[in-house]
Amino acid sequence: MLVGIWMSFIQLTQFFIANWSEAPFVGLGNYKIAVNFSRPIGQALLHSFTVSILYTLIVVGLAWLFGMSAAAVLQNGFRGRGGLRTIFLIPYSLPIYAGVITWSFMLQRDNGLVNHVLMTNLHLVDSPPFWLIGNNAFVSMAVVALWRSWPFAFLMIMAGMQSIPDEVYQAAAVDGASVWQQLRYITLGMLRPVNVVLILMLFLWTFNDFNTPFVLFGATPPASADLISIHIYDNSFVNWNFGLGAAMSVLLLLFLLVVTGAYLLITNRRSRRA
Repeated sequence: MLVGIWMSFIQLTQFFIANWSEAPFVGLGNYKIAVNFSRPIGQALLHSFTVSILYTLIVVGLAWLFGMSAAAVLQNGFRGRGGLRTIFLIPYSLPIYAGVITWSFMLQRDNGLVNHVLMTNLHLVDSPPFWLIGNNAFVSMAVVALWRSWPFAFLMIMAGMQSIPDEVYQAAAVDGASVWQQLRYITLGMLRPVNVVLILMLFLWTFNDFNTPFVLFGATPPASADLISIHIYDNSFVNWNFGLGAAMSVLLLLFLLVVTGAYLLITNRRSRRA
């Protein structure tokens, strides 16, 4: 990490990659270029940051909702619950590259399974959409990330639910609490420590997601899917400006540290009040 921070203060391009000591020291020059939002480089960074924020909020929110819903359903005893639980965990257990590459084939316009189902089976579209270019690329990327993320949320929430004693629900039922009241005040209340850690982990993983867009689109994704991780990679290894890429990485690190600190501070204060 210290090497990366040092790189952000020098003009490390392809001309100096063989000998870093000859790279000129530019101080905060790379940072000024990165945050100069009136110039194309700064505008591109701001765009990728906005895309990453939107992508993270959608994926994390839906992953938690799906995980919570699935865990609540499987909390009730019924036949086949173990098999269904195993099926839910398959996306999380698969190697990420294998899963995302499979999705890339399924999302192909002409021979993909998704368009085949939409056109032939469901008759929802007349012509096959392009899922890997344009604005649809963002939707495809979010769906793939959600497919991989929600089983982890389900696993964490399910484990937390197992630690809640049945006697608590029985006592609440005797007192006349409805199912919704039990879910709100008992389940969600006692799952608060689990949810705090879960949401933070999902946020950090999703905001830093590199594998999903890189496997789907390569190093030059559509503008709608240009996450900040890919944008930093593109500046460093495609444009060969390692100093600027390092400066963007440091800015990303500082942002995540601030968000993490603020999140933990707010959640700790709320838990103390509760």
